[in-house]
Amino acid sequence: MRTVFGLVLILGVALAGGAVMMAKKYISSYQQALAQERASRVEAVPTVDIFVATDTLKYGHRLTKENVRLVRWPQESLPEGVFTTMEALFPPGADETPRVILRTMEKNEAIMASKVTLPGEDAGITSRLERGMRAFAIRVDVSSGVSGFLRPGDRVDIYWTGQVRQAGATEGEFTRLIETNVELIAVDQKANNDISGAIIARTVTVAARPEQVAALAQAQSTGKLTLALVGAGDDTVASVIEVDQRKLLGLGAIEAQPEVEREKVCTIRTRRGAEVLEIPIPCTN
Repeated sequence: MRTVFGLVLILGVALAGGAVMMAKKYISSYQQALAQERASRVEAVPTVDIFVATDTLKYGHRLTKENVRLVRWPQESLPEGVFTTMEALFPPGADETPRVILRTMEKNEAIMASKVTLPGEDAGITSRLERGMRAFAIRVDVSSGVSGFLRPGDRVDIYWTGQVRQAGATEGEFTRLIETNVELIAVDQKANNDISGAIIARTVTVAARPEQVAALAQAQSTGKLTLALVGAGDDTVASVIEVDQRKLLGLGAIEAQPEVEREKVCTIRTRRGAEVLEIPIPCTN
């Protein structure tokens, strides 16, 4: 009896061990198949190696090899102007003529040509001017400069307030919108947008076409310029706007009073000695 019990116990242990081994083998094969499926899914998305920032890079910072690293980026969502080789980002002699950061970049953000200068190029205000554009400075104060909340990269509408003289007569003061959606490229002496808090600027520099520069120069010399900040992402186009005191108060335009026709009087002059008399007579025409 004891022998039979021992045989049954041994058989049970063997069967249990076999079941455990089979279960482990099944789980292992399942995990292996799952890993292969995941790997094949990842490889199905084509990627490209590009350089990204290893840390936050501020305006004016010199770009070095320690500031970048290679990562895999999905090819279908590749940003324009990225660098894929070390030779393109750091050409020979880059240590003596480094690139300079033009716009703030956050950690793991792609390094793009539009955000860095050419090797050896200064990150001055001229690097922010597009082809055909000119830099023009506008005098501002607390009231005309949006209370100091302007930053490089913002866009503003420009209003002119003044009087117009014509033929010796001066019209009443009025305000007119003269330029819309003009880009700011500098506030006082700062061309970067990493400004914390409000700064009461004395001048702002805008990017404008040559004809706009002429108009702004004439407007600034003949009246007062006021800036209105345009909201981020606002693509509306402002129409012609002009307001004078009467329109502001809802009084309407001044109507010219009709001239009262005067009655025509005809006279004749008669001399009596040293005295000349005018005698009224009926008019014949």
